[in-house]
Order: sequence, then structure tokens, then C-alpha cells
Amino acid sequence: MATPPKKSLGRGLGSLIGGGVAKPAVPVAAPAASTPVAAPAPAPVAATVAPGLLLQELPLTSIVPNPHQPRSDFDDAQVKELADSIRSEGLMQPIVVRKVKDGYEIIAGERRFRAFKLIGQKTITARILDAKDDSSAVLALVENLQRADLNAIEEAVGIAKLMNDFKLTQDAVADRLGKPRTTIANSVRLLALDKELQGYVRKGQLSAGHAKALLGIESAAHRVQVARLVIEKGLSVRATEAEVKKLASSKKTDRKQAEKTIVADVQKRLASHFATPVSVVRKGAKGSISIPFSSDDELARLLEKIGVKL
Repeated sequence: MATPPKKSLGRGLGSLIGGGVAKPAVPVAAPAASTPVAAPAPAPVAATVAPGLLLQELPLTSIVPNPHQPRSDFDDAQVKELADSIRSEGLMQPIVVRKVKDGYEIIAGERRFRAFKLIGQKTITARILDAKDDSSAVLALVENLQRADLNAIEEAVGIAKLMNDFKLTQDAVADRLGKPRTTIANSVRLLALDKELQGYVRKGQLSAGHAKALLGIESAAHRVQVARLVIEKGLSVRATEAEVKKLASSKKTDRKQAEKTIVADVQKRLASHFATPVSVVRKGAKGSISIPFSSDDELARLLEKIGVKL
């Protein structure tokens, strides 16, 4: 199954929290020839401050993760790769935090924070923002969408948390994230999927396009069956849509056949009860029952059958 192109966001994180820092060129004085000196270890932190930004070196022990972090799974291999890069090149971009009661809470940069812990660093360069809960949650979602793609379910969960925790409408979330409202609506709809299907999306076995197509199947059991078929055969989104359409057409045919069977059974039972042919016509939820008679005596007999006397 082809890997979907990386998503982009309508509003850049830089426009919301500003720029970062670059690794400084730190001159090292040459030691005297007579004095043996061990080669210095690479500095893990680049402390150059970009113009207009106030950065601070914070103890890792004073920093806590963001409770609104939308990413539920951190790839250990990616964190290790980042740690190796930081160990070699230094921190190219500070993390962003805000002051909370017992220290600092991460707004953006939890992977960098984890990488620093992995390489045994005690402090990390951070930019401290004065941000409210909702702003912190928005920035955490934006940062993850831009730096390393969230899977479609993690993105949907993050958006839903913004809406639920801060009483935001889809329009308000769309405005904060710089995305069309329809994109927000389609994302949240994915949370209506069964847990098994959500798991397939989290693992990358199904794309958001596949998941959206599968939502067109009313029966949860049928959704799972088709999802397994899509994965097994490696069907494209278009092929999945065709499969869903074929299933819907088949269900419609089955439903019509079931309705015909019910109508035929009702006609047979009414004809037996009244001892005369009965016509039952059904159109959707509406319809009519017709019982013909050939004389006044026949009418009186039929009425008596239903408890009505002339």
C-alpha cells in the first residue's frame, strides 16, 4: 500500500511560537603543546539565542509532558535517531514550555525532551511562553502535525480533545489550526470506526481515505470484513470505495427481496383469514391493503370478519 504524502498545515508553527536557535560555532583555544588535554565532547545544546527570543536552560526534572499531547505512541527508533543527532550536532531548535504550578509543561518538543533524557543530559534549552490551556493544546497538536506526522486516529483524537476539553466548535478548531472545516469534520468522523479498524489506521495498514470509505458501511461486522479484505488484497482507496458501493447495492437488493417476501406472506395470511384474494401494496414505509367483494352479502361477511356490523 502506497505511503500517503506528508500532511501540511495551513498555518506554520513558527508563525504561532516564533523561530528557534541554530548551533553556534564555538571557538576552542588550542592547548599548549606541553599540556596534554583530552578532546572535548560535543556539546548537546546549542545556546545561541535568536534575536528577540529569550531562552532559558531548564533542568529536565522540572519539566512535565503536555497532558493534551495528541501523540499516543513515540517511535523508540526515531527518538534514538534524534538523540544521536543531538549528541553529534547539538539542539537545533529549543523546546517550548509554559510555567505551571510545579515547574514547566511542554508545549512543543516532547521528542527532543525524550532524546535529551536518553543521552543522559540534565538540562535543556527552552523557550518559556505565557500560554493558557487551550493555546498550549493547539500548539502541541500543530507541532506534531508538522514535525512527524500523526496517524489519522491520533489527529482525530487530538482534535476531539480540543473540542471537548475547551468547548470549541469545528469552525473554531478549523480556524485555530488553519484547516478547512470539512477536513476537521472528516477527521473527527474517524472516531466512529470500530476499535479494530482504528487499530489498522494507527498501524498504517489503512489510510484515512480507506477509513472514510469504510464508514459508508452501516453494519460494524461488514465494515470489519471489508477492512480485512482491503488489507489482505492491498486495495487502493478507489477500489475500497467500489467495494463499499457494491456491498451497498447488494444490501439494497437483499432488502427489496426481503420486503417482497414479507408482502407475499402477509397477502397469503390475509387471503386465508378472509377466504378471498387480498392485495397488499407497499412503497417504502407506506402502502395499502385491498380486499375485493362482489355483493352486499360478501361485504357484510368481510366486515364481520374484522368485527364491524352494518
